[in-house]
Amino acid sequence: MNKAIPVTEKIYWVGVNDRETDLFESIWPLPHGVAYNAYLILDQKVALIDTVKITYQDSFLDKIKELLGDKELDYLIVNHMEPDHSGAIKALRAVYPRLEIVGNKKTVDFLNGFYGIKDGIKVVKDGDQIELGQHKLSFYLTPMVHWPETMMTYEEKNKVLFSGDAFGGYAALNGSIFADQLDLAFYEEESRRYFSTIVAKYSPMVQKALSRLAGLDTKIIASTHGPVWKNNPEHIINRYDRWSSNQTEEGVVIVYGSMYGNTKVIAEAIAENLVKEGIAKICLYDAARTDLSYMLRDIWQYRGLIVGSCTYNTELFPPVAALISALLNRRIEQRVLGIFGSYSWSSGAVKALQSFYDNQNVKCELITPVIDAKYAPNGDVITQCEQLARNMAAVVKK
Repeated sequence: MNKAIPVTEKIYWVGVNDRETDLFESIWPLPHGVAYNAYLILDQKVALIDTVKITYQDSFLDKIKELLGDKELDYLIVNHMEPDHSGAIKALRAVYPRLEIVGNKKTVDFLNGFYGIKDGIKVVKDGDQIELGQHKLSFYLTPMVHWPETMMTYEEKNKVLFSGDAFGGYAALNGSIFADQLDLAFYEEESRRYFSTIVAKYSPMVQKALSRLAGLDTKIIASTHGPVWKNNPEHIINRYDRWSSNQTEEGVVIVYGSMYGNTKVIAEAIAENLVKEGIAKICLYDAARTDLSYMLRDIWQYRGLIVGSCTYNTELFPPVAALISALLNRRIEQRVLGIFGSYSWSSGAVKALQSFYDNQNVKCELITPVIDAKYAPNGDVITQCEQLARNMAAVVKK
């Protein structure tokens, strides 16, 4: 998609697809790339909504120049200052020196800190408006979704919500920018993976933003990542509502860490017995061989979570410890939790997992028995696996 694409008659997508970056924020895998979306509104006054990552500024500027010709760019609306959306600001200002940058009070510090920009800035407050001609823009401050300066811009004529990173997702856009023309199941999976890694920690603020925006008649959602939701914006709104309020569906995620296979035996025994108890959706992950983002993605979908670890230097196996740290950071709630582990000469893993459950940031229901196997799992341990699976399935099915 090397050309600008119309979203409405006078609103254009001028974003870019990034299929070269391997890691988002230098940590989360991008096997299918990512899109940096920006939007241009043509009217008596011309407004651009956000920019793109600095490495793609040339193709981004080409799209804008082709649309504008000799016409001036009047406003740059900055919904979010993260560099993947603000990286082209300096280049944009160089091409259009009279450009006025529009942001809220907190945006000002970021503009100066990142790019040394101190002038030509219009500061807006929550509810302020800018008239472009036929199009009117209203600004809604949504702090900590997921940075302190984030805001959303609502265009009244076509009822478009330019939502920043909210309602976004991983994956480049394959042939179209519109969700109804793409593989919806795939992009929803990538949106949930994006939410669980980037936004989940700020779920209470997402809920506040959703409440704040509930009164808007939104026909199109245009975020800075992922598809444009033109015909059914309620779909992604409902998903974000579910994910940010910790609503789940029937299913169990089992994550284990195993050095020599004994903890793995317990994990597989639990999974086999969950199937016998009628649980069809089971995700079984070796924490050392699965990227954290995929485990978080599925934990944010399913009600049951069972975590197991061998004892490593009297502590949790490091890949399992990384998962536990991520779950604490995101304040996981409303899950049904199972715990298991194994050790040889010194226990410690199960104790650490129980401390995780006891943490005030964790609001989950613990299912017994808690399994702590010494040496190789024997018949008594396998019986405990059967009981844990039976008790977990009974609660998950509710």
